[in-house]
Formats: sequence, structure tokens, C-alpha cells
Amino acid sequence: MLAMVDNLRLALGTFLGNPLRSLLTLLGIVIGVTTVIVMMALIEGLRLKVNNDLSQLGANTFQVSKWPSGFGRVNWRLYARRKDLTLEDMRAIQESCPSVGVVSASDTEGGQKVSTATLETRPSVRVTGATSEYIDTSGITIAAGRFFGQVEAVDGRQVAVVGLDVMETLFPGMEPLGQELRIKGRPFTVVGVLQRRGSFLGMVSMDNVVILPLRAYETLYGTVSSVGLAVQAREPDLLEKAQEEVTNLLRRRRDVAPLEPNDFEVRTNESMTETFNSLSQVITIASFGVCLLSLVVGGIGILNIMLVSVTERTKEIGIRKALGARKFRILAQFATEAVMMSLLGGAIGVGLGFGLAFLARWMLGFNTVVPGWAVVLSLVMSSGVGLVFGIYPAARAARLDPVEAMRSE
Repeated sequence: MLAMVDNLRLALGTFLGNPLRSLLTLLGIVIGVTTVIVMMALIEGLRLKVNNDLSQLGANTFQVSKWPSGFGRVNWRLYARRKDLTLEDMRAIQESCPSVGVVSASDTEGGQKVSTATLETRPSVRVTGATSEYIDTSGITIAAGRFFGQVEAVDGRQVAVVGLDVMETLFPGMEPLGQELRIKGRPFTVVGVLQRRGSFLGMVSMDNVVILPLRAYETLYGTVSSVGLAVQAREPDLLEKAQEEVTNLLRRRRDVAPLEPNDFEVRTNESMTETFNSLSQVITIASFGVCLLSLVVGGIGILNIMLVSVTERTKEIGIRKALGARKFRILAQFATEAVMMSLLGGAIGVGLGFGLAFLARWMLGFNTVVPGWAVVLSLVMSSGVGLVFGIYPAARAARLDPVEAMRSE
């Protein structure tokens, strides 16, 4: 125990004797550990955010679309040849699938500008056209006023439900209900305001939205060729059965052969979570790749600095061996110095990682969470690098002949 304490004291003295050289040597390790901590904090925070955002859609809902979702390259021409999803499909699902409670249809145009007589938004509003059932399948809640009804939806009346971002921009300090807003020059009467939902993944505001009856929406943007369908099962435990019924019905209506894959996409909260997890695994592997490369660079620096240290302290090593220090004691001393140096670099990297993760939380608007396993793994990896790259200089020091070492200048 006393030998270990003595080794730690000597290691600390070596570091304090050359602090700038030691810090520059540790730069690779610091960068690698910082990268892992920040990326794991972002991924864990995003995972929690995705789960929370998807839970707002409800546990017993799923979406049906002509277009795929996810990441990576997509052959859009291939999917464009698929048949469109229509309001007739929506009605067929409602009438023919006993496990389905509610079905809605919708379409969205992003990057729109909404105005009043005196104010206007930036061209970043998402304008959604929907059927009256949308209130039940989208996870939204009305904070004031009401959602438009079935008669208004069928007639295509020019009424609108707005998100809080739009309300605060167009009607600051005013009662928005009954006010008029304009989209592409057409007037719409505000009948409802949505409850605040925050941002999706900390990037896209879910409150910067205007929802119109689908027929009124089509007067602005033309007839919607293919709608997105949102389906709510009667009960959460009927979700899988509802998906099966909807899939079988749409395959029959779209003349899909028995052995052919679906020519439409069915997405649940679970499938979207799986897609995100697949992406996060790739990012995690890439992060550890960067970390490993940085640790190797840092390890080479430690190898170099420890060889220099052995050369500078050759006479000291000779004196210690002449006084009875065994090879293992010399080996342990220099190995401890290498491990302590790399562990210090790992600790600095963890500290910087926490700081950057906190900064990212403030900039991105969602909680970044540093998982404990990432901290432990980073410290273990950094100390392991010190041991691996420090063992050769330590063994070289332990093998020195005391007589020859004491003659060294």
C-alpha cells in the first residue's frame, strides 16, 4: 500500500514538474473522451425526447402513408409510382375494420407565411389540411376555443386552428378567437388555439402550425393527390389487430399480390423509435471510432513522453536500483505515471464533455443526459491506453543496469 502511495506521489510530482508538456501530451485523449461524452449525452437526450414526443401521439395510434420515412438514401421515383392514398381509403378503413376506432386524413405544406392586416409570420409555418377526426388521432389538445367540426370540414369552411407560436406572433396581447388571418391572401377565422407542445427533437417547433379543413386547404394548394392517414385503434390492446385489418384491407383495395410487399408504409411509435435507435447505434459506433483514434494518438504521445522521461531520469533510476529497488518497483512506478497521466486526460475530457453537453442543452432546447456507463467506459479506456502505451517505457526503465545508469549524465 505504501509503495502504491509512493508511486502516486512520484507520478504527481512528474506531472507538476512539466505541466505544459504533460497537457499537450494528453490532448489526444482529452479530445477522444470529450467526443464520446458529448455524443452519448446528445444521443441519450434525443432518445428520451423522441420517446416523449412520440408518446404524445398516443399508445394506440399508427400512421399509413404512400411515402417512406427514415434515414439514408431513398429512391423517390420508385415510391412515386405507388398508388395514392385517398379519402375513399379512409372511409373504407372506418367502415370495414372493426378494431379501428377513428381514422383521419391530412396533408401538410411547410415553409408558409401567415399574416393579418398588420402583422405576419416568417415563412416557416406548417399549414396542415385535415379532416375533423384529426383532433382524435394527432395527440393535439385544444387550449382555447374548439376544433372544426365535420360539417365545417365537409363544406371546406374557412376556419383555422392555430398553434401558440402563430397566435403570439399575429395576435400579441389580443384574444385570438374570432380574429381573421390570411394565408396566400385568403381569409380564415380563428376558431381554436392549440395547447403548447414544444419542439420535436429540440429542432422543429410543433406550435408553429395552422390547421385548416382539408377542403379549404385544397383551395390554397390544389387537390391533394395522396393523403396521410392516422388510425386509432379502439383500445390499446387492439393496436396490432387494427394494423393487420388495415394492412389486409389496403392490400385488397390496391391489388397487391399475395407474395408482394406492401406498396404503402405503416408506422407506429415503436417502428419510429426503432428507426431512431438504428441511427443512434451508427452514431455511437462512429463516436467510439473517433475516440479510439484519438486515444491511439494520445497513447503514442504518452509513449514518447515516457521514453523521454526514462532518458532524463536514467541516473535517478540507477541510484534507486543501487539502493535496492527491485525491477517490479521501477516498472510499477513508471507504469503508474503513464496510467495517472492518461487518467487525468480522461478526467479533463469528461469535464469538458459535461460542459459542452450543458451548452448543447441550452442551444438545442432539450435535455442532454450523460449516461453513467459512458463516463466509466471513457475513464477505463483512457487509463487502459496509458497502461498499454506506458508499459514499454516502464519495462525499459526496469531493465536498466544500475552501474551504467548512474554513469549517465
